[in-house]
Amino acid sequence: MENILRINLSAEGGPKTSLEPIGKYAGLGGRGLTSCIVADEVDPLCAPLGAANKLVFAPGLLSATPATTSSRLSVGCKSPLTGGIKESNAGGQPATVLAKLNYAAIILEGRTPGTDLWKIIIGADGVSFEKCNELRGLGNYDTVAKLVEQHGEENAFMTIGQAGEMKLGAASIACTDRELRPTRHLGRGGVGAVMGSKNIKAFVLKEKDARYAKAKDPVKFKAASLAFAEGLKRHAVTGQGLPAYGTNVLTNVLNEAGAYPTNNFHTGQFAGASKISGETLAALETERGGEATHGCQKGCVIQCSGIFHDKDGKYLTKQPEYETVWAHGGNCGIDDLDAIALLDRMDDDFGLDTIETGVTIGVAMEAGLIKFGDAQGAIRLVKEIGAGTPLGKILGSGAGVTGKVFGVERVPVVKNQALPAYDPRGVQGIGVTYATTTQGADHTAGYAIATNILKVGGFVDPLGTAGQVELSRNLQIATAAVDSTGLCLFIAFPILDQPDTFQSLLDLLNSFYGLNLTGDDVTALGKKVLKAERDFNTRAGFGPAQDRLPEFFQKEKLAPHNVTFNVTNEDLDTVFNF
Repeated sequence: MENILRINLSAEGGPKTSLEPIGKYAGLGGRGLTSCIVADEVDPLCAPLGAANKLVFAPGLLSATPATTSSRLSVGCKSPLTGGIKESNAGGQPATVLAKLNYAAIILEGRTPGTDLWKIIIGADGVSFEKCNELRGLGNYDTVAKLVEQHGEENAFMTIGQAGEMKLGAASIACTDRELRPTRHLGRGGVGAVMGSKNIKAFVLKEKDARYAKAKDPVKFKAASLAFAEGLKRHAVTGQGLPAYGTNVLTNVLNEAGAYPTNNFHTGQFAGASKISGETLAALETERGGEATHGCQKGCVIQCSGIFHDKDGKYLTKQPEYETVWAHGGNCGIDDLDAIALLDRMDDDFGLDTIETGVTIGVAMEAGLIKFGDAQGAIRLVKEIGAGTPLGKILGSGAGVTGKVFGVERVPVVKNQALPAYDPRGVQGIGVTYATTTQGADHTAGYAIATNILKVGGFVDPLGTAGQVELSRNLQIATAAVDSTGLCLFIAFPILDQPDTFQSLLDLLNSFYGLNLTGDDVTALGKKVLKAERDFNTRAGFGPAQDRLPEFFQKEKLAPHNVTFNVTNEDLDTVFNF
């Protein structure tokens, strides 16, 4: 991938494109590329929904290859939710198509004048733009169906739903999966609102005549690819747990560990956990003729997704992931998988981050709008978001805004972004990550659950404070590097436990690009990305005060452990001392 495509949406006479070599960004992909471009080119004090913000899409370093799990796409911008730098990534097919078209990044600059909606069509034959006002107000499912009618099936699509058009803080960008369903989302931080602010409804990515790039050493690359895939299959998490039960395999695990946030983080265990667990979900999917094992992208050996059918045996949504099942389930006191799956479908269709939306509903329950456990009430509230009612726009703006409007003190956010499905009192390492990551509360930024709970890469007592800062620091560095490759973050499990699988990852990069990278080079890449992100946030006005958890985590003890979050502020301030 050698080219950066710039699209000036403010150009006189309509959008204009320019092509430039990757230049100083050579050796970067995915998050590394989006974050460095945003840090270099976006004014940290700009209005996130204004023309000065930029939206940067970048496939990973290995996305132009047939290496397994390599098709994750990153998007970067200044976040309208957090006010800081944002990188969000998703699976599906768009990263592969962009990479095969030889684009290292697509940069959207400015915004189109007026109120017309546009679609951007990118293929081997060039780039074109068309107005698409007929798509206005449509959800992602209907939008993609219309685009398939117009452009055919040999494409990947990126779209926004109603939430993105309304520029709501929880708005996501949908990426299509292998079946051309808009089920994989660039979800966190309101990136869909930025796309909507630029009047872009959709991307059509034409796979016809797009070709995988050639490795510098194809023989070594093929051997490394086979060894890497074998390593993923050999590990208990990526080879057994995730393929059998999907990410929701974690529900019973975290509930038994007493770190499963329940009823807006009031307790660490949910009585209805077994009813919504990965085991129960997989059995239900199979019983109804869906799939408990499925890949969101071509060539993935982990196959951690699935297909959920309704009670009539008809497709409803992809397998709801662990975070979604928790956010709309245990977090809201709901133990009905059909209700949770419908909420997942609605989130995907309206274009909403499932974590932000589920946590927001929990805050609304805390405020007394509906009761904990009211599944039909939760469905009604999410419908309000899609309809764009005044209440819906409040809820669609995220948990932080909802808490302020309704006077709720217990609002689980960091940098205004909702906490995911692990209570930081029950897993102190993830609490360090939530507090200090550049991205706002984000479990994927430094997944301490691996070592605190699953004992991958060693073991650090989840209830103690010793070693948590070092654990989070090292994981945040490693994650920033992995997010730059385009590889699924789940590869972290085998590369932490299996040195030969980590070596296979290095061999993939080295044989494809003709390099001699070592583990130290991977660490240096992660540090470079984090430094760029931290620099942007500092210039945006962030400081130590923003690297903190909400106060109630230090004051209220979590049942069943009766512990608070005990990592000190002084220790939190040392995370980035590298």
